[in-house]
Amino acid sequence: MVDSQYYLSNDIGISALDCGEAFRLLSPQEKMYAHNLSRAAWYGGLAVLLQTSPESANIFVLLQRIFRKQTPAQLEQVATAAGLSSEEYQAFLVYAAGLYANMGNYKSFGDTKFIPNLPKVKQPVMLSAFQEQPSEMEALWDSCSGLLYSLEDRQKQLGLGDKGITTYFSGNCCLEDAELAQKFLDSKKLSAYNTRLFKKDNGGKACYEVRLASAVQKGQNYSKITLFSFEDKEFTVKRGDYGPLMEKVCHYLQEAQTYAANENQRKMLEEYQRSFTLGSVDAHKEGSRYWIKDKGPIVESYIGFIESYRDPFGSRGEFEGFVAVVNKAMSERFAKLVSSAEVLLPELPWPREFEKDTFLKPDFTSLDVLTFAGSGIPAGINIPNYDDIRQSEGFKNVSLGNVLAVAYATQKEKLTFLKEEDKDLFIKWKGPSFEVQVGLHELLGHGSGKLFVQDDQGKFNFDESKVVNPETGEPVSSWYRGSETWDSKFSTIASSYEECRAECVGLYLCLNKQALSIFGHDEQDAEDVVYVNWLSMVRAGLLGLEFYTPESKSWRQAHMQARFVILRVLLEAGEGLVGLEEVTGQDGKPDARITLDRSKIHTVGKNAIHRFLCKLQVFKSTADVDGGRALYDGYSTVSDSGAYNFLRLRETVLLRKEARKMFVQANTRVSGDSVELVEYEGSAAGLICSFTERFQEDAEQLETNLLELNKRDATCWFPNEIRFLLDCM
Repeated sequence: MVDSQYYLSNDIGISALDCGEAFRLLSPQEKMYAHNLSRAAWYGGLAVLLQTSPESANIFVLLQRIFRKQTPAQLEQVATAAGLSSEEYQAFLVYAAGLYANMGNYKSFGDTKFIPNLPKVKQPVMLSAFQEQPSEMEALWDSCSGLLYSLEDRQKQLGLGDKGITTYFSGNCCLEDAELAQKFLDSKKLSAYNTRLFKKDNGGKACYEVRLASAVQKGQNYSKITLFSFEDKEFTVKRGDYGPLMEKVCHYLQEAQTYAANENQRKMLEEYQRSFTLGSVDAHKEGSRYWIKDKGPIVESYIGFIESYRDPFGSRGEFEGFVAVVNKAMSERFAKLVSSAEVLLPELPWPREFEKDTFLKPDFTSLDVLTFAGSGIPAGINIPNYDDIRQSEGFKNVSLGNVLAVAYATQKEKLTFLKEEDKDLFIKWKGPSFEVQVGLHELLGHGSGKLFVQDDQGKFNFDESKVVNPETGEPVSSWYRGSETWDSKFSTIASSYEECRAECVGLYLCLNKQALSIFGHDEQDAEDVVYVNWLSMVRAGLLGLEFYTPESKSWRQAHMQARFVILRVLLEAGEGLVGLEEVTGQDGKPDARITLDRSKIHTVGKNAIHRFLCKLQVFKSTADVDGGRALYDGYSTVSDSGAYNFLRLRETVLLRKEARKMFVQANTRVSGDSVELVEYEGSAAGLICSFTERFQEDAEQLETNLLELNKRDATCWFPNEIRFLLDCM
């Protein structure tokens, strides 16, 4: 019997993201600008299929071809006539919706594979609705059905080498190959953000191909392959990865320039276009500089290879693009938080020398999402992720208001692991407390702290003779050199470690009355917000066990690993601050209860986070990878020994887990000289329809491009066994 964690439940929450009012308030020019940016984002987002698994792109095309020919309601009649029950058909719709929402067949939050909750023998029934070219549809099914259902150990989760599946690297790459490639990229001052790595054997000698995501392909200018020798290995760097998709991105970025509101937006789009044409991260960085300068736009956006959560090595960015409209009322609160940042930052527990020389006040706005293309939608964002820009030029923060509005709505009967007397308070203050946590996490978490750097000319950005490491009492003895970055140094733990640091900043500063007052919380309400915020964090630490894989002793989700680490820190603080016990539920099955003594948050809790947060920052500032890893890996350990049997608690968490919600996003459509917003119901059928209508204009060519891109690399993922039957495509 298949473990239920690999199925998406038929009753999974699916909600429509409401942006209707925000969109209607835009001017015609702003609507056209938003439309073209959305198109660029959606086409670029298809690259995630090719970044996720060998079969994702083919499954996507299969579903698109099925649902382009009939709506979910029409297909249901075919399925029913063929003998499928209503539950089985709903399972098929939920799987399809999940594939679209995650842009692949692995969960964007947790990196676990999901398969249809429908017997494999019944799946081809859906193909019977496709009357045209049935042989091609059958061949397409054959090309992906094996992997679509496979739950061999390596294919259960994303990972590198024998720990899982990844298409950021060819299947014969291991951690040592990733480390060597990073050294090579650093030596050439190339960023890994927009790359993939393919390893080949040339007469017994390992050769590596580094691919840059770009529209330029063979036969065009700038497309030559560059050869290098590095540590007795051959490296080639070539452009053209995801080429046809990047061409579409560039086309719509060009169209959007016509409707830009100012010169900063035009320059930003020009540089983005240059980046996606040539595969230049430097051009994307330049575009990001113009983006930072574009203060307070009505239509906000960002696009590119951004977050490195899903690269097993932690350096390569997943494509994402968002377009959103400013929520002015909520943005006023965040503006007040920005204004108070210089007062709040000195409250953080590290010495002044470990903080940025100057706090570069960023834009911090609340946005209603119109488009968020990629594998999932976060609640808040702090970008760009380029260390040098964030440290010396600035950044922006955004909180996604309409995502928060639906993502964290909680029903009392579905609240797990809490005391009954905590549940009503939790429901009342979960949304407001999370809003506070997101604000502090993004602005003062990711926006704080200094990296000590010595550049290629030998110049330091700190006084290396005077700065003392507060953990040792000795002068600082390590730092970043040359082109080294946070991601390249801390690699596999970088994302989770940084999320943990930002979460700790949020917990620590939410104890500050001024910070709470900015969000409108005073006196007893403020204390309730603090309690629920800390309670939510320790509960999330327990829930995080879902995202740990015992077989490989690895974590699959950066934020949830971070929250588990914080739970461990607070449990270790003792003095009755946090309680965690295994109990038997009302249903007679294993359960757990987590408690928090609110009277000790400002004392025991604050002191514990103070000590831990200082260590996190010192290791980060000083590029002390060994110290940082020892600390973080220690708290990340999940075992069955000690005061808590976390491996057994993990089984309880899996038993009582609730699936993460999926979001249905609107489309925009040009009608004459105006842009219309096309909205869909919050259901699996609505989510499916949004995707089939999203790519109508050139559906066949787009699908052909995806299949060809996938076929080109089919033999790279499983070097010892060809799993694909792609000759027909």
